[in-house]
Amino acid sequence: MRKSFVVSMLSAGILLGGCQAVNTTSGGAVGVERKQYMFSMLSTDEVNQMYAKSYQQTLGEATNAGVLDKSSKDAKRVQAIADRLIAQAPQFRPDAAQWKWEVNVIKSDELNANCGPGGKIIVYTGLIDQLKLTDAEIAAVMGHEIAHALREHGREAMSKAYGVEMARQGAGAIFGIGQDKMAMADTVVNYSMTLPNSRANENEADLIGLELSARAGYDPNAAITLWNKMSKASEGAPPEFMSTHPASTSRIASLQAAIPKVMPLYQASKK
Repeated sequence: MRKSFVVSMLSAGILLGGCQAVNTTSGGAVGVERKQYMFSMLSTDEVNQMYAKSYQQTLGEATNAGVLDKSSKDAKRVQAIADRLIAQAPQFRPDAAQWKWEVNVIKSDELNANCGPGGKIIVYTGLIDQLKLTDAEIAAVMGHEIAHALREHGREAMSKAYGVEMARQGAGAIFGIGQDKMAMADTVVNYSMTLPNSRANENEADLIGLELSARAGYDPNAAITLWNKMSKASEGAPPEFMSTHPASTSRIASLQAAIPKVMPLYQASKK
């Protein structure tokens, strides 16, 4: 028992020493102030670079399949909306102005969209066409996704996962981290795109996305109609987007409560 206690304490000490408390964004009008704990061995730049490689691979596959959409009406709408949202990102973190943002549309029936680390955005045409999204609703979903990237939720989730593994295996686990870059790159993709976010992270993305949309001149009430459409779409076979971004009545209630905070920003953007 004594030896187990010592190992556990050593693991905890390494975990705490390897993590740093940060707040990746300012709180904004919506008041997102939660401190985040990031593993220092996983830098923002490293995560961004790894994800960028995966993003380019996805675009290459879409190009080869003839489904990368650069010129359709949907593609032009998405780019125009993204430009307005991206222009507001520095309101939450100034360094986002230097990110190498990319916006691409892929022709697919898939109801999905994402924004990975460093501002790499993909929107699937199925999301727009099947749900018949308005510009403001597209802005709501893209704002939500951009918020995940601004808050570095993928990196945060990876940090927690590494911490749990270190605590489980003991201090020696730290020496395995970083040795297999390909495995780490896969982890970046998993935690940025395919694994569900925590309820706290989802709430933060909802709130920051709501403010981004309002600042960009899109009616924040569109977030409510968007998630109502998402909820309806998930009544049958849930779309891919809903597997990582579950909708709920509490989510809609939280958005409704936050709308008065951002409505003045929306109104100011229209002057």
